[in-house]
Amino acid sequence: MLSRAVARCLSIAAVVAAASANALEFPLPPPGEDVVGEVQVIKAKYEDTFADLGVANDLGYLEMIAANPGVDPWLPGAGTEIILPTRHILPPGPREGIVINLAEYRLYYYPKGQNVVYTYPLGIGREGWSSPVSNAKITAKTPNPGWTPPQSIREEHAADGNPLPAYVPPGPDNPLGPYKMALSIPGYLIHGSNKKFGIGMRVSHGCFRMLNPNVLALASMVSVGTPVRIINQPYKFGRSNGKVYLEAHTPLDDHGDASVVDKHTAVINALLQNEQFANLRLDWEMLREVVAAEDGLPVEIAQPDQSSVVAEAPVPAI
Repeated sequence: MLSRAVARCLSIAAVVAAASANALEFPLPPPGEDVVGEVQVIKAKYEDTFADLGVANDLGYLEMIAANPGVDPWLPGAGTEIILPTRHILPPGPREGIVINLAEYRLYYYPKGQNVVYTYPLGIGREGWSSPVSNAKITAKTPNPGWTPPQSIREEHAADGNPLPAYVPPGPDNPLGPYKMALSIPGYLIHGSNKKFGIGMRVSHGCFRMLNPNVLALASMVSVGTPVRIINQPYKFGRSNGKVYLEAHTPLDDHGDASVVDKHTAVINALLQNEQFANLRLDWEMLREVVAAEDGLPVEIAQPDQSSVVAEAPVPAI
């Protein structure tokens, strides 16, 4: 059964029955608006898996699981309704260049002078090899790259009984895929992959993995010098048509999960500290449910109310 939050999300977004969709390009909303795309619902075929549906719809594996709790990701079953989380609140901050939000395993690209945004799922650094939060830029673009594994990675593979060669030439066995883009952060890349599985998960040694068609598309648009802003925002707030939305993702943590109370406190503090959300009438029950669900779906949590200032409103027990 759908939660109240998911039901509201579906009621305010277009629900589309389709075999596949293109979630890559959206028109930018007008100034003061932050939500793009539409949630979609499809009926699974017998042979469908979340991994295949993610590749077909430019979605990562973990975001498919988060949006469809209780559904078997490897055998959803013919006729099962599957939510495609193809609605997003744009990341906070300037809408320029590349923005990577680690918490949602997703990259956003704002081409200069165009009123569109492209978004792609990413594989990011796994525990112990976390991807950095930083401001960077593209410093080089290399088609058909070879790979010289760093000594630390060769030692790790050797310890696991899977030794690596000193050099892997370009080709289908190269883990960098058909293209790599170097960042100004030494040792970090945006690149393709020789494996479909792992996009939208914590799988890399810190680099950013993309599906091969996606990295080729991105590489064709960006130039050397393009800014890259890497953030870690599990809770995104945004406005659309006068309403305020919250999109919650599971926070990244290498040292154990944060408590539910800590998560609610983080969201409430973010609201209280943000002046643009000063005059709101919050749906506290919905806010708690969205934070607890961590399903990555933008859900309405408030409407402007000039007579109710959130900083003065009583905050219910969490």
